[in-house]
Amino acid sequence: MQISILDAADYHVFWAMLAAFRFDGDRDHYERCFERHENGEISIIIATVDGHYAGFCMFNRQPKYSLFKKVGLPEIQDLNVLSSFRRQGIGQALVMFCEDLARRESYEEVGIGVGLDSSYGSAQRLYARMGYIPDGTGVSYDRKPVERGALRPIDDHLCLMMTKVL
Repeated sequence: MQISILDAADYHVFWAMLAAFRFDGDRDHYERCFERHENGEISIIIATVDGHYAGFCMFNRQPKYSLFKKVGLPEIQDLNVLSSFRRQGIGQALVMFCEDLARRESYEEVGIGVGLDSSYGSAQRLYARMGYIPDGTGVSYDRKPVERGALRPIDDHLCLMMTKVL
């Protein structure tokens, strides 16, 4: 397994991986991610196994989530591992790479968000095992805190935000 920051020459391969995840409909989002990657706001981190792309995540130095933005925390986002490569430690390796990157950039803490439905169960367990704890603000929807009594759909935007001291 090899973990590295995406090289601009490999964007075409990254698109193929996104298609394998069935994320190809989010083309505008990922094109903005490439722009932000090129200007240093985020780093797109790629995992390969025996030369095959296996997963990715993003290290966002300018997160949208207000608490992380306020206190200057980077956020690990969009952690995804192709199903044929799961349960091999790739997700953990991607998170550890981001944590090391944060340390190298002199951050003392890092944030991460996780969805609340059962499809995120593996990620929820992984982040807890790796020492991430809820940030204490409750759940967020589209990176905005959800107020008591508010109703939100249980979808990919409903998250528990977590932090870890490095």
